Amino acid sequence: MIVCVVTDRRRADPVEQARRAAAAGIDLIQVRERDLEAAPLAAIVRAMLEAVGGSATRVTVNDRLDVALACGAHGVHLRADSIPAAKARALAPAGFLIGQSVHGASEAAQCAGFVDYVIAGTVFPTRSKTQGHTLLGLSGLRLIVDAVRVPVLAIGGVSVERFADVAASGAQGIAAIGLFQGGMPTPATLAEWRRAFDSVRRAS
Repeated sequence: MIVCVVTDRRRADPVEQARRAAAAGIDLIQVRERDLEAAPLAAIVRAMLEAVGGSATRVTVNDRLDVALACGAHGVHLRADSIPAAKARALAPAGFLIGQSVHGASEAAQCAGFVDYVIAGTVFPTRSKTQGHTLLGLSGLRLIVDAVRVPVLAIGGVSVERFADVAASGAQGIAAIGLFQGGMPTPATLAEWRRAFDSVRRAS
C-alpha cells in the first residue's frame, strides 16, 4: 500500500505534516499550495525537505516542476494542465519521481509511459469538490487500474472504512487531504493499514 499525504496549509501546517509523515513512515507528501508564487512555495518545500531528511518519505511538488527542481525535491506531481509528462521526464534527473492526476482510463494510458504513478479521482464524494463534480467511482478506478502498469492511487473522499473497496479495485494505494487533517497515523497504525489493504489486494 502506497500512502500519499496532500497538503493544504489552510487546514494544517505543511512542514509539521512533513515531520509527522516522516516519523509515521508515510511514502509521499505532495505539496499542493496552488495559490503561492514561486518564492514562498520554494520556502515551504525546502523546509519540508529538511523535515523529512533521513527518512524514506518523499516530497513532491504539485504542478511546479521548476520549483521542484530548484529545491531538490524528490519529484513533481502533474495536473492535467501542467507540462506534459513526457517533457517533464526529459527535463528531470535520474531518480526523480513524476506523478500525474488522471480522471479516466484514456488519460491514464497516455501518460503511463512517462510517470512513476498516477493519482485517480475523484473517487468518492468529498467536501473539497463542489456539488455536481463528476465522480470516478470504483468502476472508473478499476478501468484506470486495468489501463496502466504503474501504481494507481485513489483520491477523493478516501477514508479508512473505504480502504477495502479501494484495494479490491486493484489500486495500489491512496492519496488524501482530509484523512490526515486530524493528524498522522502512528507507525503501528500505518503498518496495520498496509497489512489490511494488501491482504484485500492479494485476495481480489
